[in-house]
This record gives sequence, structure tokens and C-alpha cells, in this order.
Amino acid sequence: MKIRIGIVTISDRASEGIYDDRSGPAIREVLSEYLLSEWEPVARLIPDDRALIEDTLCTLADEERCSLIVTTGGTGPALRDVTPEATAAVCDKLLPGFGELMRTISLQYVPTAILSRQTAGIRGRCLLINLPGKPRAIRQCLDAVFPAVPYCIDLIGGPALECNAEHVKVFRPGAG
Repeated sequence: MKIRIGIVTISDRASEGIYDDRSGPAIREVLSEYLLSEWEPVARLIPDDRALIEDTLCTLADEERCSLIVTTGGTGPALRDVTPEATAAVCDKLLPGFGELMRTISLQYVPTAILSRQTAGIRGRCLLINLPGKPRAIRQCLDAVFPAVPYCIDLIGGPALECNAEHVKVFRPGAG
């Protein structure tokens, strides 16, 4: 059975067709490099609307049975940026270390990383991670946090993610 991974692009302009979604495909590309396990993306492109974001995250976790949901966009300080609030509202537990590490890594590249509000959390057996909206920042942040993702999914009772050690070195305590 394929592992299902939600990829949610949150952008008013991309959802209206004003410009192409480059962030969702960037996530898919990075995950394709990392994962050896058979997986299928469950992609969504939605506007910056808190109720819709919450509904989408719940649907992907509860009905689509995604073990991982990765969002992009809506993590800044602008009025319409509500992805972290929507994520927190639907999670059973928050994992603030993900956001802390992503901001630390991003600060090496841009001083405005302190404005980013990425977070992560758990809903049932699903790990949700908010990423920034720029494709280059997506890779930088995933490179930083993904080594902990498979073990986190193990701990919450999700499927085992097997990864390509040439692209990402995952950490599982007691393994090799």
C-alpha cells in the first residue's frame, strides 16, 4: 500500500491562476529525492482562508489518511497569512522545534526569516509541517527537518518511511 502524503499550497494568487504554483511541485521534487518508500502525493491548491485550510488539513489527515502533510505558504506576518493558526487549531500536539530549526536555517540565507511563523504538529497519526512559500527555502527547510520526520511518524503509529541515504540522512535511535 502506498504511503499518502498531503502537499498543500496556500496562496490566494496561485489558487486564482494569477501565477503558477511552483512551491507544491518543489515539495514533491524534494520528497521524490528523499523517499525510497512507495508514496503518492495528495495535492491541494487553496487560497489563504483559515476555515478552508483547517478543513483541508482535517480532510487530508482523517479521510485521505495521509501520514504526512506538508504545507507551503501563509506563514508570514501579512494579514492573510493564517497557516500556522489553522495548523495549530487542528493539531492534537504542536512540535515547536520544527519551526525553530527552520527559522534558524533560513536566517543563514535571509534576515527576514525572523518574520516566518512555520510550525508543525500532530493530528492523530499524521505529522503536519508548515514550510515557507519560496522553492529554494522549501528545500533548505526540508533538508534541515526531514532527518527527524520518519522517526516522528514511527512514534505516532504511522507507516515506516524508507529514505535514500544519498539525499537525506534520517535519524532513528538505536538504528545502525
